[in-house]
Amino acid sequence: MMISKLPFVFFALSAIQVTAFPHLSVKGVEELTELAKRSGECPHLAKQNQAACPHLAKNKDLKRQTTFDPTSQHVSTTGEYAWVAPGAGDQRGPCPGLNALANHGYLPHNGVADIPTIVSAVNTAYGMGIDIGTFLAVYGTAFDGDSISTDPGFSIGGPATSEEILGVGLLGTPSGLSDSHNNYEADTSPTRGDLYVVGNDYLLQVDRFQEYYDALPENTPAPDQYAALFPFRQAQFNNSVATNPDFFFPQFAGVFVSPAGYAFPPRMMANHSAEYPSGYLDKASFMTFFAVTGESGAFEYTPGWERIPNNFYRRPLSDPYTLPDFILDVLAFGLLDPRLLSIGGNTGTPNSFTGLDVSDLTDGVFDGATLAQGNNLECFILQLVQAEAPTAVAALYEDVTAALQPLAESISGNLAGLGCPQLGAVNAGMYDVYPGYAKAKGI
Repeated sequence: MMISKLPFVFFALSAIQVTAFPHLSVKGVEELTELAKRSGECPHLAKQNQAACPHLAKNKDLKRQTTFDPTSQHVSTTGEYAWVAPGAGDQRGPCPGLNALANHGYLPHNGVADIPTIVSAVNTAYGMGIDIGTFLAVYGTAFDGDSISTDPGFSIGGPATSEEILGVGLLGTPSGLSDSHNNYEADTSPTRGDLYVVGNDYLLQVDRFQEYYDALPENTPAPDQYAALFPFRQAQFNNSVATNPDFFFPQFAGVFVSPAGYAFPPRMMANHSAEYPSGYLDKASFMTFFAVTGESGAFEYTPGWERIPNNFYRRPLSDPYTLPDFILDVLAFGLLDPRLLSIGGNTGTPNSFTGLDVSDLTDGVFDGATLAQGNNLECFILQLVQAEAPTAVAALYEDVTAALQPLAESISGNLAGLGCPQLGAVNAGMYDVYPGYAKAKGI
């Protein structure tokens, strides 16, 4: 049964209301509103989690779309979207999906984009839900870009001085995604190395890509491809524990964002067809998205040359990849290895991983033993981000409250109706045992 068209209001509109962006231009607000109108359905999670999708609770037996429409799902790579190599000064960074969008003109070719443009691009090309697209764009802007500009946004690579995103009220230059270690980017990446081991966190490591390539099953629907990646995911975590004395796994960049490197390719880079209506990420397309050429065993990587394959058909906008979808993917692996849901890290030597006691960190509001139950993980991560954000960005903005208002509104919208326990104080001093935390903060 195909899912009927319902307003995508629960997540999208609450995340992008005008009051959340006091500095956003009128044009930017209009663009986000139009995105919300055109977006796909409310998350298809009513059966597992009715609170996350209240207006679909009555339709809990609906199934995800299994049809294929080549007209609406085709992603153009010609004309204005033809691939163009990055030039001198163009920013490219750790996210192959964003790099490809910039090379094809879905994002500005210089790699510096505002929030509406980012949300539109990931939705149009990959079928990413407006809810998760908006939240990630707002978070990236607050922590690694400029959220007080009239066109808030960030660089997908290193620090940028573009007038498009820089405004008054900044105390420093935004880092961009390439310099966002433990804010946005984290250790245990499937294709990038740990910063304090290889010296950078944005260039693809060919040996890791080879392992990912080998772990990706062929002729298999995308959902099953993701499930098959668990041993590879666990192996990369174990590798960080064994080789990186400064390994640190924070709540957002670690528990929440690092799984994206494993989930996003099969979920949003998979090519859809009548044979594979839920998608299939073939290995040739996988290489193209990651700027890798050559033969298995002798791969070559060209930094910044990521591209969208020709004849690419994304997931349908009636079945976007939403925030609750991603949370379920995070939980699926976390239930198999609880360390993947654990804030923690090495304490200065390899193989010294120590998990942080969530109950002590949150004064008993959350408990590690129940973190995977119900909505607890989403409630915990997003509220912890909100609680710790003022300290994290204090050195970047003159008016921290104004700078974080969009993020606060987005978090409030995503948590509305989930019945979250209310997090108060956070015992941030517990992080001091992890040298990787202090190192990233410049302490």
